[in-house]
Amino acid sequence: MDAAGRSLYGPRVPLIVFEGVDKRYGALRALRALTLSLEPGRIGLLGPNGAGKSTLLKAALGLIPVDAGRVEVLGRSVARAPLEIRAHVGYMPEGDTVLPHLTALEYTRLAGELTLLPRAHAIARAHQVLAFVGLGEARYRKLGSFSTGMKQRARLAQALVGDPKLLLLDEPTSGLDPRGRDEMLQLIADIPGRTGASVVLSTHILPDVEQTCDQVVVLAEGQVRYAGALEPMLRAGERTYEVRTKGDPGGLRRALEREGCVITQTGATLEVRLPEGVPASQILAAAVQTGAQVRHLAPLRKTLERAFLDTLAPP
Repeated sequence: MDAAGRSLYGPRVPLIVFEGVDKRYGALRALRALTLSLEPGRIGLLGPNGAGKSTLLKAALGLIPVDAGRVEVLGRSVARAPLEIRAHVGYMPEGDTVLPHLTALEYTRLAGELTLLPRAHAIARAHQVLAFVGLGEARYRKLGSFSTGMKQRARLAQALVGDPKLLLLDEPTSGLDPRGRDEMLQLIADIPGRTGASVVLSTHILPDVEQTCDQVVVLAEGQVRYAGALEPMLRAGERTYEVRTKGDPGGLRRALEREGCVITQTGATLEVRLPEGVPASQILAAAVQTGAQVRHLAPLRKTLERAFLDTLAPP
C-alpha cells in the first residue's frame, strides 16, 4: 500500500473482496449479503444457472452498482475507483461480443486504448497478444469471418492486451469443439506463469475448473457455498476409502458393516466410511477374514462434479 493506504496488487492484499454485498434486479435478489475474499491465483467460479456468477463479475468491475455492501478489487474500492481498477483488469464477457466489422488487430488495439494505453503501445501489444492466442496470421481479417473458436481467441486477446493483473473470464469455452476447448484451456493455464496475472474462470463446465484452477468458489442463490482450495473439496474425508475387489465383495461388505462402517457399493467397488476409532487396517483384516481379494485400497477422491453437487445439497 502507498502512503494513502491504497494498493494495486500489493503484498498480502486480497485479489477480490465482497463484504455483505446485495444486488437485486427488481424482485430477483441475485446476490444475498455475499461475503468473499479471494487470494491471487487461478480461481474457478461455479454455480447453477442463476446463481449470481455473472453478476459477481460485473459487480467486481463496477459495471453494475450493488445495492448494499462493499466491493474491493486489487486493494481498491470499486465504488471509488472503477476506472482505475478496469485499467488493470481484463474482462472476457459471456456471448458473442466481438465487433464483426473490425479486424482482429483493430478490435484488440481498441481494447488496449480503452485501458488507457497510448495508441502506439496498444498496437504493439495487440500484435503480441494475437500471436500468443494463435491469431497472428489472421490479425488483419474481419472478425465477422472468424469461426467460433477464433472469435473466442480474439475475445481472450482483447482481455489480455492491457497487461492486466487480473483476468475475469465468463464462459470462455462456450460453444467450442473438444479440440478448441482444450486449446483455450491450455492458453488460460499458461497465463499466470507468462504474465503473473490471476484468473477468475466462471463456467458451468466442471472439468474446465479441475484442469486449470487451484481455488474454487461455489455460488448458489446468490450466496457462497464453498470458497477455498480445490484439493480439499475433492477429498471425501480422512476416514473414507475406496475398495475394489476381485469378484463379489458382499462378504467383505457385511464384515465391515458389522464393525460399524457405512458402505456404498457400485459393482465390485466399495466406498467405506470408517467409524471413529476404527483404523484403515481393519479393511484388510476383514478382507483376510472373508477371503476377499483386494485389488485397490486408497482414500476416496471425489470427482469435482460429485463435490460440487455435495456442496449444493441442503445441510
